[in-house]
Amino acid sequence: MAKKKEESTDQVGKKIHKVREEKKVSLERIANETGFSTDYLKKIEAGKVFPPVGALLQIAKALEIDSGYFLREQESTLRRRVKAYTKRTEDYAYDTLTPGAENKHLKAFKVTVEALQDHKGVGYHHEGEEFVYVLQGKVEVVVGDHVNTLSEGDSLHFNSGITHTLKNVGEIKAELIVVIYGP
Repeated sequence: MAKKKEESTDQVGKKIHKVREEKKVSLERIANETGFSTDYLKKIEAGKVFPPVGALLQIAKALEIDSGYFLREQESTLRRRVKAYTKRTEDYAYDTLTPGAENKHLKAFKVTVEALQDHKGVGYHHEGEEFVYVLQGKVEVVVGDHVNTLSEGDSLHFNSGITHTLKNVGEIKAELIVVIYGP
């Protein structure tokens, strides 16, 4: 499974690098448009880290391409393309709940965060709104300087243009429904 994760991480990084080079866009420009450091962007392109969905949305916007290009399934059979696609980082995973919505404003995901873990890397932000509903577990969603603690059945709706982070503060795996609206 670790090999599959590395291939997936590496593929997304290569795609970002390829588009950036084709469009002749510097890392500095992407950094200024997303708020991510050039070091973090280099790690993404090198396949050393896999960015959260919000970061992919921001990078896609900065590159003026459809975010689905990074989230689309890489497998060749039609049956597998229809099946929900999962991306993983070290401590969380997300499954798309809206396959085929690459060109839509609304995208929904089922997010799983392992116990007592958070998204690695930096806080993220992207134009639009975000809605989080907790199916299981206990999470902390920090929006700007405000800390929101959510348990099973709780929800949060916020301006996703504000830097935000997600952390599982519970003893069990957390499962969430996250809906992202991007204009």
